[in-house]
Amino acid sequence: MSRKKAMPAICILMFIFLIILSGCGAAGGSENKAAGNTGESTGSTETAANETRVFETDKGPIEIPVKPQRIITDYYTGALLSVEAPVAGSGSDAFKNPFIKDKMKDIKDVGTPINAESVLELQPDLIVVMYDDQYEQLSKIAPTVHIPFDAERDIYKTVELFADLTGHPEKGEQFISKYEEKAAAGREKIKGIIDENATFGIYELTPKNELYAFGDNAGRGGQALYSALGLKAPAVIQKELLQGGEGTKLLSLEALPQYAADYMFLTNYDPDGTSESLEKLKKSGVWRNLAAVKNNRFFSNDFDTFYPYDPIAISEQIDLFADMLIQREEENKGRADK
Repeated sequence: MSRKKAMPAICILMFIFLIILSGCGAAGGSENKAAGNTGESTGSTETAANETRVFETDKGPIEIPVKPQRIITDYYTGALLSVEAPVAGSGSDAFKNPFIKDKMKDIKDVGTPINAESVLELQPDLIVVMYDDQYEQLSKIAPTVHIPFDAERDIYKTVELFADLTGHPEKGEQFISKYEEKAAAGREKIKGIIDENATFGIYELTPKNELYAFGDNAGRGGQALYSALGLKAPAVIQKELLQGGEGTKLLSLEALPQYAADYMFLTNYDPDGTSESLEKLKKSGVWRNLAAVKNNRFFSNDFDTFYPYDPIAISEQIDLFADMLIQREEENKGRADK
């Protein structure tokens, strides 16, 4: 073959080879690009996990993870779980809370007070405390946010706070939406069964025979009863404990009739199971003369069930109150019909 005839043939072969090579390069580029995207995605996830922001606290600004992955708390377990936060360790008291029991199986008990060694083993990226006596020690382990006791006195503010703290405001909105639906359903359940002008009071006894009246922001079901179900407190409790902002008021036995209500709910704090306070109260003439007692509208509430006032507990207590009231009115009606 002459060189003149061979050159076009070679050019054609080279051209075909370049096309094939280009195609392979494009395919390889696509594969590399896909692999690159996967790598970038993983990198972004890692970056997001490591990303931090400044969170203002009563102890000053604290740098915390944008979306913490392992949280330890001494007290705020229920509040954190209400916004589906990843709680790795909790103070012991939360394990007594019946409303979050099913959510606690993978959470480690770090004690009360918190055991620093247990915290260290769990490698948290955020610690949230109500008690601040170990604040400095815990701060050396991970960013530690101190949230004072009063922060949990309103379900809306509580959910908003912890949703913000954990980087998931949408979880807070979802919880509040469900809570409001439950509250509306509870009000509908008791409508027409409970006199809209009836009054409701919450009280507690201690082993020392101390008697307290409770408002709407110190547990014992106050937020569920007054805020969610919209039931009325006696005028004096409304003025002193709801509008006045005080959570509780210590009463003398003689003053109880002034703070009494048409429906009265009493928790008996008896951690050792040895208190005789409730028996003493029931033997008193003051107790026997209460209208709520005479009308079978006095309720003895379980302490562990009505002590919690995290958002999950409040939401669940709505149905407990509504069902108790409905059952008691049906019982009273049955008696009247006989």
